[in-house]
Amino acid sequence: MARRSGGHARSAITGRYISKAAAARHPRTSVVESGANRSAGTHHRSAATGRYVTGSTAARHPNTTMTEKN
Repeated sequence: MARRSGGHARSAITGRYISKAAAARHPRTSVVESGANRSAGTHHRSAATGRYVTGSTAARHPNTTMTEKN
């Protein structure tokens, strides 16, 4: 899970919003979003590290990556 204090937590598996307690219990499969996604295009983020990854990495690890579309 990305180490951020604010924002909403989202499951990387289902894409649904989850509580912060659930995100804390499942850090490898949840992402905490903060702020608006103001960039253009599609981006992929690893739930385990919180870093952006390539599309091919996201395809290999669909349960631990989030796809952000703008």
